[in-house]
Amino acid sequence: MTDNTKIVNQLRALVLLTRTEEQVARTRVSQARTDAVRRELAQNADNAAERSRLLTEQLRALGGVPDVVTPLVGRLSALLKATVEQAAPLEEALLTDLQLEHQLLDRATYVKVLASTAGLREVQQLAERLITAHEATVEWLTVVLAEEALGGPAALVPTPLQRVAGTAARAANAPVRFAANRVNDVVDGAGQLRAKAGEELGEVAGKAGSFAGAVRETLTVGRAAALRRAEGIARREGNRDAADAAKAAREELGDVTADELPVEAYDSLSIADAAKAAKALRSPHDINVIIRYEETHKNRSSVISAAQVALAAVAKEAVGVDA
Repeated sequence: MTDNTKIVNQLRALVLLTRTEEQVARTRVSQARTDAVRRELAQNADNAAERSRLLTEQLRALGGVPDVVTPLVGRLSALLKATVEQAAPLEEALLTDLQLEHQLLDRATYVKVLASTAGLREVQQLAERLITAHEATVEWLTVVLAEEALGGPAALVPTPLQRVAGTAARAANAPVRFAANRVNDVVDGAGQLRAKAGEELGEVAGKAGSFAGAVRETLTVGRAAALRRAEGIARREGNRDAADAAKAAREELGDVTADELPVEAYDSLSIADAAKAAKALRSPHDINVIIRYEETHKNRSSVISAAQVALAAVAKEAVGVDA
């Protein structure tokens, strides 16, 4: 097999994978937490489409048959991926995205060496462009995964099915934290599974005693009120773990008062000052509280974006990526 044949085969594979990458980016747009991330993902999809066009041009120049790999194949691959990943937590979907990017990066690197050996300067330059693009995407996905691992809201939000899948996985893998996981499971699913709420809370009661019983008795007056009631009872009974679990669930819902926020006199700050204060935070927990509070009460996009930047900075430090 000649070097040109190897290059043609790799370019065909890159076209298919790049079309899949484009469609994945477009499906992720709806999961963006902020407008800035939404624009970035849309731009990434457009850039992938352009890379696909350039790859196709090089295939034709080398006598390949790019039309064998139709755009429909890439769309189908992305659709199947999106469908399957709904049964898995968000982190698993992101790890699959990362796997795709690593394959694109590795193939582009291989093409670069093949093209250099064959003296195909244009193909080599295209491969170098692909390498730069995929290295940046690998870094971005690594940081998003680190954000999720740190406990703060990642740049991408899970779909409802992914949220349920994530809760189920945590419950299965951490039985010693049964009470905390079940509280979050019930809180997250209350809107969609209200008819089953009594059964779910009854199960919690068997495991968490009077704490879960309090949740069951007060669910009808609202999730936030139920959690506050349960937290108060747990603290009076000295059940610190249950109280902390209820508080964490409240924070996840954005149900915190101004005096519980990690920034002093937060509600009196202007948008610019609130964004500055959020960007200065370095605790993933504190950043999470601010983002959830903003999303629930004020929904100021510039403040949420600033907090997300702060979380990204912490995540980059955690994974050793230069800020």
